[in-house]
Amino acid sequence: MTTYLHAVSSLDGYIADDNDDVGSLHDWYFNGDQPILDEDAPFRISSASLEYVRGMWERQRVIIMGRHLFDLTNGWEGKSPASDYVVVVSHRPRPDGWHPEAPYEFATSIEEGFERAHRLADGGDIGVTAGDLGGQALALGLIDHVAIDIAPVVFGRGKPYFGSLTEGHQLLDDPEVVIQGQRVLHLRYAVRKG
Repeated sequence: MTTYLHAVSSLDGYIADDNDDVGSLHDWYFNGDQPILDEDAPFRISSASLEYVRGMWERQRVIIMGRHLFDLTNGWEGKSPASDYVVVVSHRPRPDGWHPEAPYEFATSIEEGFERAHRLADGGDIGVTAGDLGGQALALGLIDHVAIDIAPVVFGRGKPYFGSLTEGHQLLDDPEVVIQGQRVLHLRYAVRKG
């Protein structure tokens, strides 16, 4: 089981602008002709990115996300595009009547969220969304790898990939350049522990 922090980022390290608009960051998810997993899903990427992205999505059993992203996406309407389960870290409960059939659990702390995710993953991988939640998980030593899909765009300011990382410098291993896709560069870093 691997736990990784993952998102698409601008060249200058932002996952969205100040208004949560991702602009052209996710264009590469729709600029190819290869479906990632499901023929009926809107995601169509280049063949260069396919093996890497499909492999990540197939191994990922749980996504841990914060309440802010949940609210922005309405929890993907109860159907995660890239996992069997979702754990939402929030001080607020699941919204009343919101997709009762959805395999989503709500946790009140990052630690509880990771405990739930490990139970649900059953040996599969766990993806953690970037931003404040991801930065906090990294600072707590809960992340094995950082996976960044870098899009060729500069925001200038916005929501940082690592959120407000409060623990100062975090040293990662040398980058692994996984593959260059169309309008995206896939990088992965192992997190140094201890």
